[in-house]
Amino acid sequence: MIFGLHPLFGFLPLLLYIVLMMMGKDMNVSVLLCVILGAILTGESITGFADTLYASLGSFCALIGFIIVLGSGLAEVLSQTKVAHNLVYMVVNRFKLKSKKMAILISMITSTLLVSLLGTLAGSNAIIAPILIPIVASVGLTPSTLGVILHGAGATGLYVGPFVPPVVTITGLTGLSYGQYLITAGIPLAVIVWGSTFFMACRTQRKTEALEAYEESGDDASAFVPDARCKRATLAFLLVMAVMLGYGLVVGAGASYAILVMMTASIVVGLVGGLSFQSSLTAMIQGGSKMFWMFFMFVLFEPFLNYVSASGAFDAVCQLMQPLIDVGGEVAFLMLSAAVGKVRKLSTREPRVIPARTGTMSPGSPVSSDRMTRFPMCPARAPRADGPPTRKR
Repeated sequence: MIFGLHPLFGFLPLLLYIVLMMMGKDMNVSVLLCVILGAILTGESITGFADTLYASLGSFCALIGFIIVLGSGLAEVLSQTKVAHNLVYMVVNRFKLKSKKMAILISMITSTLLVSLLGTLAGSNAIIAPILIPIVASVGLTPSTLGVILHGAGATGLYVGPFVPPVVTITGLTGLSYGQYLITAGIPLAVIVWGSTFFMACRTQRKTEALEAYEESGDDASAFVPDARCKRATLAFLLVMAVMLGYGLVVGAGASYAILVMMTASIVVGLVGGLSFQSSLTAMIQGGSKMFWMFFMFVLFEPFLNYVSASGAFDAVCQLMQPLIDVGGEVAFLMLSAAVGKVRKLSTREPRVIPARTGTMSPGSPVSSDRMTRFPMCPARAPRADGPPTRKR
């Protein structure tokens, strides 16, 4: 640290990030400013700063960012081939709309399914929202209710999907297999979030159904009928995901395997869905470009966290927490971890990675290293369901 500052001053970049996020500043600008501040605090040279940025391109954070980009690209291919539409209508037609609660359940299933397959909450919900809105509006669901559904059910998909960034992050950092993760963390957390989302959606519907509603639309949402090509593309998508998931589980594939899965699914679905090889690749790149800002931010997150770590801030906090953990044991550790995670959650809207360097608690810690799982963070803002709501007089 410059000027011999106490290591806890190394948290200044993180504090600045939280403040900027709560002020609503641009995320990439905020992270870049924090990286520069971290470099200054640690006395980094100009050439050393350049080398740090270069090294971050091959980091685990960059890998997660690239997976997000490819997930958005796959979403674009599914949208152009109408596979996403067909998946929605397969769910809707399987469970007939008979009540508002049934509509809530169908919307939740659809959002969870798409997010878990594509790995992007915003991208998946952006695809299904225009399809779902006329359907749920026909039974009287309000915009606020659908917002709760897309946020909570979509977040659930981020806990159970095999190739979504949070799951890839957790399994990569902890060494857990996908099955182990589901049993110990994914499914229990998904049940809690899914159940609370259904409860809040029903509650929101009761409170808002007399106040707001979607405008009448001339489009007949039920008029969509998938042709043979669309059905083949949908089947190809499901088969590719199932086969590659099974192969990945058998061979114990790592986080990088998700890159191959996303690219393979995009190209195969595009070809079966009527696109040429070039058009499939172009659609994937076009969709991925929408999330390039996220990849850029994840590349910056690696030096951001590295500079905080290099300052000794994490070690200083561990030393301060150790007496409490020695007294309180495992429960104290989990409570303190949750408290730290709450501070991080205030400034995040997508899953974040705190590298394994923060797991270096003293050897006397009562929590074993294999249980120190980094949990994914839910987006702090619910996605807004597209469609102009109107207030009832």
